[in-house]
Amino acid sequence: MSNKFLSAAALSAAALLPGAALAQSAGTLPLLVGSGGGTSFSVPIQTLLFFTALSFLPAILLMMTGFTRIVIVLSLLRQALGTQSAPPNQVIVGLSLFLTLFVMGPTLDRVYKEAYVPYTTNAMGFEEAVGKAEAPMREFMLKQTRQSDFALFARLAKLEAGVTAENAPLRVLVPAFVTSELKTAFQIGFMIFIPFLVIDMVVSSILMSLGMMMLSPVLVALPFKMMLFVLADGWNLLIGSLAASFAT
Repeated sequence: MSNKFLSAAALSAAALLPGAALAQSAGTLPLLVGSGGGTSFSVPIQTLLFFTALSFLPAILLMMTGFTRIVIVLSLLRQALGTQSAPPNQVIVGLSLFLTLFVMGPTLDRVYKEAYVPYTTNAMGFEEAVGKAEAPMREFMLKQTRQSDFALFARLAKLEAGVTAENAPLRVLVPAFVTSELKTAFQIGFMIFIPFLVIDMVVSSILMSLGMMMLSPVLVALPFKMMLFVLADGWNLLIGSLAASFAT
């Protein structure tokens, strides 16, 4: 699974590289080998492009997958519970990463089968493989992008009136997708905060009515919020709802 993810991510990263960058010279290294329809990049250049594409992996993970929505929702859950460092950041990021792999599994499988495998078997060239890898990623982002967000960046980029989200450049689609993900994450976070906020208000009112002004309401409300979350099977509900939120 990790090899398939790295391969698919590398080709997806290459989709962001300008076409001119693929044709730059590299000193004395031969750029192309073969002739006619079988022309392809030489092995040193392929290696250079592969590791250059890997440098874009963090940006792909953050900006072109569901990682943004998942990690924000889990962070807001921790704030709503009132726990300072439980679960710790490493657990939140790790859970977000593997949940992202679960959500993006069908998309990455398409990139692997339609782009990486044909490229490694010399069934298609590098540029064609990049185009094939871009299509599933674009389809995933389109399903999660609001039309209003795309219209905003299309207007800022001064695209022609006939350009739609399906054929818009990635420099317009990616920020629109991220903006939509932020909106969705905060909407889910708002729904998470409501029951915990009610518990905080009830505990604060009880403590004030008892005259216990020096006792922190947060300290008293924390075990009740944890008990409510556990009894309601909160982790199951939250993670299941997060995964289902990407379905269309």
